[in-house]
Amino acid sequence: MSEDSGDSGGGAGAEGMGTAVKTGMAVGGLGCLMSPVAMTVAISSVFVIGGFGVLFAPLIALILFFGGGGGGGDGGADAPDPDRIAGIIQGDGSGEFDPKSVPEGMADPITEAGALCPDIGPVVIAAQIDQESGFQSNKTGPGGEQGVSQLPPDVFTRLGKDDDDNGTTSALDAADSILAQGRFMCELADQMRPLVSAEPLGDVLSLTLAAYDAGPDAVREAGRVPRTNASQQYVLAVRAKFAIYEGAVPASPPAQDTEGQ
Repeated sequence: MSEDSGDSGGGAGAEGMGTAVKTGMAVGGLGCLMSPVAMTVAISSVFVIGGFGVLFAPLIALILFFGGGGGGGDGGADAPDPDRIAGIIQGDGSGEFDPKSVPEGMADPITEAGALCPDIGPVVIAAQIDQESGFQSNKTGPGGEQGVSQLPPDVFTRLGKDDDDNGTTSALDAADSILAQGRFMCELADQMRPLVSAEPLGDVLSLTLAAYDAGPDAVREAGRVPRTNASQQYVLAVRAKFAIYEGAVPASPPAQDTEGQ
């Protein structure tokens, strides 16, 4: 575990900026950053780290330039709203979920999973699924994680149910996976609540996202979102996708379930 040397002065700024830049890449990869919408979301994610007020004006300019729909100059009614995007990324993910932003058949289980507890809304669930699997129902992870939510096998065994009533409980069934994800996130939110603080990424949602990715023990040991690139990039990358699933920017390219392909 790296030393917590970034809490003072310029060190914090340098560390925060480095993480923010890497997070922009983590949102979708270098190829994805060629998309104006992806660039908008990636650049907006810089706001979350450290509260760099001096960067606000140039970042807004970049958002307007890259998110304005192709350099038309007047932006247009469909141009992403940078203030709204910044607010969504820094918020609690409780905004209105846009069901058209996810593959067909997934909106209902995402909505249901996002209604299991007040800390975790459907926007959070959708953004996590995007980050974990890109909505691929047949994905298998390196640790045996399966399905759209990529839950550890022991977690799915404990929390998975036949939520789609097809007679089988399987992590490869999107509804079963998504509802188990919602149950796990609610459990983690309760566990992380004692660690909530006023520091950046100290809110219950950020801590819960970190616990989902790195495990609750890693977050408890750190007493915060772990000061590692992997943990902070995961939290920020999920947050950067909130704007897509609230309909503030369109999914680009549209999310697709690749099950059976």
